[in-house]
Amino acid sequence: MPSQLKNKITDAIKTIFDPEIPINIYELGLIYDITEKDGDVKILMTLTAPNCPEAEHLPQAVKEAVSEIDGVKNVIIELTFEPAWSEDKMSDAAKVALDMLY
Repeated sequence: MPSQLKNKITDAIKTIFDPEIPINIYELGLIYDITEKDGDVKILMTLTAPNCPEAEHLPQAVKEAVSEIDGVKNVIIELTFEPAWSEDKMSDAAKVALDMLY
């Protein structure tokens, strides 16, 4: 994927925050993979828990944010729970923000 488009996609995803944790979903480690080919973007993501109350909202928010980027034609969101999300998937920045990095 061209780094410029990937950066725009990543930046768009970083505008979406988990309502229960004051960290964006990218830094939380909820985005497992981003692929792009000819303007078609596929995002593999998870939630903090299978019964997350935001199960419908977060994937739709990602799709809407990425769809607004110039050069993006289609966005497919694939939700997975394998592997399950855990705190070790969080970035160091997220851990620092939550006072979890020692």
